[in-house]
Amino acid sequence: MDEQPVACPELPLRPYVSSYAGYRQAGLPPGRHRGLPSPRLTLIFTLDEPLTLTGHPDPGQAPGTYDTLIGGLHTRPALIAHPGRQSGIQVGLHPLGARALLGLPAGELASIDLPADAVLGRHGAELGERLRAAHGWPERFALLDAYVLRCLSREPGGSGPSPEVVRAWQLLARTRGAAPVALLADDVGWSARHLTARFRQETGLAPKTAARVIRFDRACRLLGAQARTGRPPLLADLAVRCCYFDQAHLAREFRSLAGCPPSQWLAEEFRNVQAAGDAIEER
Repeated sequence: MDEQPVACPELPLRPYVSSYAGYRQAGLPPGRHRGLPSPRLTLIFTLDEPLTLTGHPDPGQAPGTYDTLIGGLHTRPALIAHPGRQSGIQVGLHPLGARALLGLPAGELASIDLPADAVLGRHGAELGERLRAAHGWPERFALLDAYVLRCLSREPGGSGPSPEVVRAWQLLARTRGAAPVALLADDVGWSARHLTARFRQETGLAPKTAARVIRFDRACRLLGAQARTGRPPLLADLAVRCCYFDQAHLAREFRSLAGCPPSQWLAEEFRNVQAAGDAIEER
């Protein structure tokens, strides 16, 4: 069994939620999945079996098992073990939408994983039960849309992220992580130090670190797309596309942010992909 449906939320919800990714797999060899750094918070509702984390982005956090999980932005992988089957729905949350959806800034969740109920309360627990009882993926995605809409309707009239932080994040996203901090600070009219402090408080990452994560996330998505075609990944070309100095720079960032070289990640995530010659040479 291998079901991996993906859906976009309704248009008014997209400033807050990027996507819904369902998964139900069985008959696999036992393995490990890396929850890699990305520019989105992670919200997972399991369906048939709990999620077992053998390692968190914060190495000081003890391993644990979760029926639901929420995690902030991070720069180290989460390590997820499975016995050959896994099922659930992952919701990608935009960090600047955290105040509206979660009632707190994303910075308060930086590099930690929590049971989602600890943040969402009984409404989150009820949603998890309804998702497990739903008949099919379209119904589950509709339940998520309705839940997000209810969260937004309950949003208090308090302040959201400052316009300067929103603008800086948008510039980073638009340039795919290529904009330097000095340019961001000049654009919003703040000093680099003040922008860094406020940006980290709101998102959990400094602007320079967020830029690294945005570039890395794009590189992983492109690398995964290449792997699914069966073509040998070309890291040198990928490095140029994702604004790295060279292939060696990309390989170093992969080891830092994924905790392994690209070839190992590909072998773990795409078992049918094998490196061919120098195509995936890592320096």
